[in-house]
Amino acid sequence: MDGFYASVELLNHPELKDFPVAVCGNPENRHGIILAKNMPAKRFGIKTAETVWQAKKKCPELRLLPPHHHKYKEYNLKINDIYQRFTDMVEPFSIDESWLDVSASLKLFGSGKDIADTIRRTIRKELGLTLSVGVSFNKIFAKMGSDYNKPDGTTVISKENYKELLWPMNVRKMFFVGSATADKLNKAGIQTIGELALADKGLLTALLGKQGGLLFEYANGLDNSPVSLYTEREKIKSVGNGTTFRRDLQGLEDIKTAVAALSDTVASRLRKYQMKSFGVKVDIKDPNFKVISRQKQLDAPTNLSEEIARLAVEIIRSSWNLANPIRMLTITAIHLCDETESEQLSLFDMNAKSRERGEKVARAIDDIRAKFGGKSITLGRVLNNNIGVDTDDD
Repeated sequence: MDGFYASVELLNHPELKDFPVAVCGNPENRHGIILAKNMPAKRFGIKTAETVWQAKKKCPELRLLPPHHHKYKEYNLKINDIYQRFTDMVEPFSIDESWLDVSASLKLFGSGKDIADTIRRTIRKELGLTLSVGVSFNKIFAKMGSDYNKPDGTTVISKENYKELLWPMNVRKMFFVGSATADKLNKAGIQTIGELALADKGLLTALLGKQGGLLFEYANGLDNSPVSLYTEREKIKSVGNGTTFRRDLQGLEDIKTAVAALSDTVASRLRKYQMKSFGVKVDIKDPNFKVISRQKQLDAPTNLSEEIARLAVEIIRSSWNLANPIRMLTITAIHLCDETESEQLSLFDMNAKSRERGEKVARAIDDIRAKFGGKSITLGRVLNNNIGVDTDDD
């Protein structure tokens, strides 16, 4: 999708479509990061993840809009529903990107380019959004093609033209090449995708490990990974929630309030996905942006907020000087399993009965929140806090 968050927000602000617009968090709560921008804003050099003040310095007339994540999820489902009119081989890559395998649909809908153009027209007509499509013989080149001709374009990268189109490009444009990897390749004398493709595979593996060999194959069009069925998408591996606080956390009581709110959201999402967690990971960022990450196993898998919070506080107390301020916390449930698997394991859990009662209460709360909103029931500790945490409307 082209500027997905910004495009969705502009559906309710058509008067701003020709102005530079960015979607960002609330600067007053220290969430002032650019999440998305439209094409007029992009022309000013505004980039995703830069701060609002940096963006405003480049473009003083930049219009800022707050994010509405429930809208993006809603449109993600609508977009993927349209994709499934053409094929059931739809593999979401992110909230605004999906791979489609249309090889079995060619007799019905025409060539890959024909299908891409039809999808673009359909989404523009039905949803008022635009997207750019890459058509290719593998997933990596299809992704790169979707970035080649923005906005609202279709790019065909074939076995006949990929060297002409892609090999002259800077190696940083290669999918899965980040800035650190690009720096290593540059120091090895590799500046373009073509030079990456013609490099010695053994040298690349020695330089970058397993990733080096994969990048060599990707640059040469040798990716053969299949597109998954939409109904057989890979299960999530973790569920997390983090926030930058309105003010730095100071002391154990602040930490417990923040952990309680974050854990409540993580637990409710686990229940929504019908999963439980065997472990908890905590990421802590201080005011100087230094980050530490620690994790610990649970005694038994859970999707209860109090158990996740208890372990998270234990992790923080054992790994952090409580006198030091905390700017940001992220709590992540890791090592997930299905609830059904957890039920089998509970035969050996002495606290299973108590946990079962807790889950029934938690699901009753989930039902109330689903009906009346995420803030209809909240934790007493979280009420009227001044650090900027709340329950989740997800």
